[in-house]
Amino acid sequence: MPPPAVLTFEDARRIVEEHAARLHPSGKELVELLDAAGLILAEPVIADRDFPPFPRSTRDGYAVRAEDLSEPPVNLQVIGEIKAGSAEATLHVQPGQAAAIMTGAPVPVGADAVAMVEYTTCTGDQVEIAKGVRAGENIVATGAEAKRGDHLLTAGTKLEPAAIGVAASVGRLRLLVYAKPRVAVLSTGDELVDVDVPPKHHQIRNSNTYSLAAQIQAAGGEALLLPIAPDEPQRLGELIEEGFDANLLLITGGVSMGKYDLVEQALTELAAEFFFTGTLIQPGRPVVFGRIPWNSGSEANQFKYFFGLPGNPVSTMVTYELFARPIQEALSGAIPRKLVWLHARLTSEFKTKPGLRRFLPAMLSGEFSKSKVEIVRWQGSGDIAAAARANCYIVIPPDRERIAAGEWVGVLSR
Repeated sequence: MPPPAVLTFEDARRIVEEHAARLHPSGKELVELLDAAGLILAEPVIADRDFPPFPRSTRDGYAVRAEDLSEPPVNLQVIGEIKAGSAEATLHVQPGQAAAIMTGAPVPVGADAVAMVEYTTCTGDQVEIAKGVRAGENIVATGAEAKRGDHLLTAGTKLEPAAIGVAASVGRLRLLVYAKPRVAVLSTGDELVDVDVPPKHHQIRNSNTYSLAAQIQAAGGEALLLPIAPDEPQRLGELIEEGFDANLLLITGGVSMGKYDLVEQALTELAAEFFFTGTLIQPGRPVVFGRIPWNSGSEANQFKYFFGLPGNPVSTMVTYELFARPIQEALSGAIPRKLVWLHARLTSEFKTKPGLRRFLPAMLSGEFSKSKVEIVRWQGSGDIAAAARANCYIVIPPDRERIAAGEWVGVLSR
């Protein structure tokens, strides 16, 4: 039985996630380490030795035998100093002895703890230690972080700065990554003109193509900008077919119920299968998700997916984030992730009609644990300037008519 045309947000998102889980990236490439930043790893990164490769001190202080400090204060003989980069075998701590040690240095043979410098007083070759320590205290044992042969990073990991650091730590100058998915962007409507064309009084510049392209690039894709499609079936169909040469097609405008909203008709002529043609959200209710059959020459990805996004700029941005981005990320090889909402206190009372889950431009601020969020004043889903003043979306549940100032509300970061 086919799904209903207009779904709740939760049902629509679930359908998108189910299809994203079946997709495969289009290819792989070997790139320089820094060029891999932000891309998706296509191979495991394996520890080439134990981490740390020696017992490592986590504090400045003195390497000691914990049993020597069972009844502090205690005076011990200082037999030397160990800094980061020293070889621990050059010293051997015997009963009644200690070795000065720096953070990151190898703990010498015989020592099983590090007494923090804050609790010591050194005079000549003698150190008084005022506080006892447990065996293992302030030491990271050999191999505690990873053993040689362990998988430090798995395929599908996004190469954020920490992951780049991990790869560097095992000597990887190059990494195998998944190729960026190519995402075609097609804006439709006779009212649109290119950004370098002075618009007439009845026309608007094509901002959607560029805001979408920026979102695509920020999420790790390659945006392919198609010419503006007119409200004319033949040319619209030609441009849609051209868009399917990419890995994913995003169409903005033409998905409502008006006389010249021709996108669904053009897609139907390509044997499109529609999973939903609307969701109960604001902005972005008339969003379309589907696929067409595609012979890729392999068993993977026998379909090309598309989204028909609403033409109003804020609706376009919201529906990309909620629905199109998971498909793009799956095509990039990323490990699927759930949508995560933050929470903050609402600064001002909000009233609305129930029935739709609302994603409204907002400004998240505050510091430490005192986060707060304020809805940006806007004039509806065509107000792209309001979205530019926002740094998040506030999430209003569909069953709420009023949210009082000071209540906790959901926040979707951008």
